[in-house]
Amino acid sequence: MKKPDTDMLETLFQHARATPPATPQAMLDRILADAVAQQPNAKLRGWRSIWQAIGGAPALGGLVTATAVGFWIGVAPPSSLPDIATQIITGTTYAALDDTAAPDLTAFGWDIDEG
Repeated sequence: MKKPDTDMLETLFQHARATPPATPQAMLDRILADAVAQQPNAKLRGWRSIWQAIGGAPALGGLVTATAVGFWIGVAPPSSLPDIATQIITGTTYAALDDTAAPDLTAFGWDIDEG
């Protein structure tokens, strides 16, 4: 059995759910106008909108740098990493039928650094 206070409170909640307050249309219009005013990119078209979506010059500089470093590591990897680009171009792989021909690629040499 419910307590009397809980019953009264539940009755008030049911009444509030049955009659939700209506938001005035003028207020909704002002909220939407403020939202549109906060979106400066909505008026831009073409390359300028893409430029702003990326984040401008600083973000584009970071993207170009990451692309160049990724390409560089892919084409001329450090000696501790396998040269995947050469494997793809020449068709050679490190896999062999016997274990003596395959190099030891355990964690790419990082396990030696850990001690």
